[in-house]
Amino acid sequence: AVKSQLQTVEGVKNVDVDLDNQVVRILGSSPVKTMTEALEQTGRKARLIGQGVPDDFLISAAVAEFKGPDIFGVVRLAQVSMELTRIEANFSGLSPGKHAWSINEFGDLTRGAASTGKLYSLPLGDLGTLDVDEKGEAFYSGPKEKLRVADLIGRAIAVYATEDKSDPGLTAAVIARSAGVG
Repeated sequence: AVKSQLQTVEGVKNVDVDLDNQVVRILGSSPVKTMTEALEQTGRKARLIGQGVPDDFLISAAVAEFKGPDIFGVVRLAQVSMELTRIEANFSGLSPGKHAWSINEFGDLTRGAASTGKLYSLPLGDLGTLDVDEKGEAFYSGPKEKLRVADLIGRAIAVYATEDKSDPGLTAAVIARSAGVG
């Protein structure tokens, strides 16, 4: 049932189900959220334990974790090719509406987002806006051309109170290397 459900998801190329270990391995380009929702429609709980990309990249994946106390989230960055990075983000605890977010130059969190410096390499560091729903949750999934994950390690992702990036920012998290499999 799991394999049949996941094979209907656009972008899924292969599904391997290991019943003994309760693990499903999926090869494809669909957002993690889409695959998780499809799996949960079969009546099972799902959680991502790893994300991989081709082996020919020195640093192929990175993550930034927002750990509260009010705003929680995770941003995953995966190098799809030398010219393309896929970004997936989930946030909770934000006020409803639009919030700017960006990759900033420094991973210095001593004063929160205010100490992360300026936007990293315009236009690469500009991530646009997050659309936050009435529950305070936001999800983003999309590609970013010419962005290289290896260049982002140690920098920060900042989230702002409005669409204006000139305010000091609400929160930030350092971008760290992430294993292809976790």
